[in-house]
Amino acid sequence: MAVRLRQTNIQQPGMPEQKKQQPRQPKQKKIKLISVQEKILYVAFVVLMAVLAVSILHTQGEIQTVGMEIQKIETETQKISMENVDLKVRVSELSTYERIWEKAKELGLTLNEKNVKVVPGE
Repeated sequence: MAVRLRQTNIQQPGMPEQKKQQPRQPKQKKIKLISVQEKILYVAFVVLMAVLAVSILHTQGEIQTVGMEIQKIETETQKISMENVDLKVRVSELSTYERIWEKAKELGLTLNEKNVKVVPGE
């Protein structure tokens, strides 16, 4: 038997060399790290986040605009209230008895006590 084993290992001229056949291993399938559905979910998530960010920025911009309008209106109301105070002071100055008496004299009016009527209760 030893002789036969040697003969099979010795290469004979004219005979092709026999290749040792290695057992075939099945090809491993590439494992996909991210499936198509997951990619779609990731893209949808990114789009959703972008839409939310834009809507938040838009809302903040509107709030800023409304705040500026409120400040303008408040300054206008303060100006008008100051004008009202000034006008009230002017009315009180112009409606003093001394000023009315001077205007009456300028127009040639005189005080006749017979024509004065007093209204009770007021």
